[in-house]
Amino acid sequence: MKFVGIIANPASGKDIRRLVSHATVVNNNEKASIVRRLLLALHAGGVPRVEIMPDQFGIGDRALRGLGDRPDVVATASLIDMPMEHSVDDTLWAARYLREAGAGCIIVLGGDGTCRAASKTAGEVPLLPVSTGTNNVVPAFVEGTIAGTAAAYVALKPEARRTELCRRHKRLLVEVNGAAVDQALVEVALVSASFVGARAVWETGSLRQVFCSRAQPTSIGLSSIVGVVHPVDAAHPGGAAVTMTANGRQVRAPIAPGVVVPVGIGEIVEMVPGGRYAVDPQRPAVLALDGEREIVLGGGDEAAIVLDLDGPWIVDVARTLATAVANGAFVIGPGQDGN
Repeated sequence: MKFVGIIANPASGKDIRRLVSHATVVNNNEKASIVRRLLLALHAGGVPRVEIMPDQFGIGDRALRGLGDRPDVVATASLIDMPMEHSVDDTLWAARYLREAGAGCIIVLGGDGTCRAASKTAGEVPLLPVSTGTNNVVPAFVEGTIAGTAAAYVALKPEARRTELCRRHKRLLVEVNGAAVDQALVEVALVSASFVGARAVWETGSLRQVFCSRAQPTSIGLSSIVGVVHPVDAAHPGGAAVTMTANGRQVRAPIAPGVVVPVGIGEIVEMVPGGRYAVDPQRPAVLALDGEREIVLGGGDEAAIVLDLDGPWIVDVARTLATAVANGAFVIGPGQDGN
């Protein structure tokens, strides 16, 4: 029996970019409120079971305690029985468990980093990302009730309907010394540094390259450096890369909420699926994936980025609800179809 999983990252939206920009803060109490609205909508949509990732703040617990007047909803929801590391490993573990347990959809509360982590182990299970992070290119600002309604419709439909309700998101595969080591959904940035330090990248002075699967002037983050001069749509079967150069063309990019800065760029290179694009060989350096420093490159390390079109399935909320309306899914009684 298909069910829905919920991964709510208690750490999303709390990195250093919050201190140096003017980002909206979605605190953990609000995340619990969002989960509560998700649960109500999922129950109304006929989802028989919901499993929620536990966390140190207790987002799932608080959400359930706030539904004391709805024992019917609480009876269908539970916390995943899993070890907690209080790190990104929790998201990786929960997404893998939900995939193996047969979830029909996973709702992810977080930013691009949380979505990236969930996508690494969710396999073919559709993700419905809800924005509660700092950089939110993949996650949408969608109200919890609406997200839950769309997730319910997707989860209860056959997998054959997936292409009608969801879209494949591109991804950037990271290779180091010929071996695939990680992936990003939106961008990979090369930063001059010898260690990870503060994970989030919030300034451009140390940037050397940016590889993007998508780049739009409507997005916040490092991909906007490309997006303000060479937009790449999420549905376009290609990507783009650029090298930073102080003497190059100057562009003004929104790299963080309220932070719009000039950046010097060189020629923009089109990326094609399957192509290997070399990372600048100057070392030491760090690769930042979807805005967060992750991979340290030392002397002798060779790295490359490969654009892949077979990333995670992402629920298209607008398309899903339009399909649901067309099929009479919200009509009660005679005339109801719901297929």
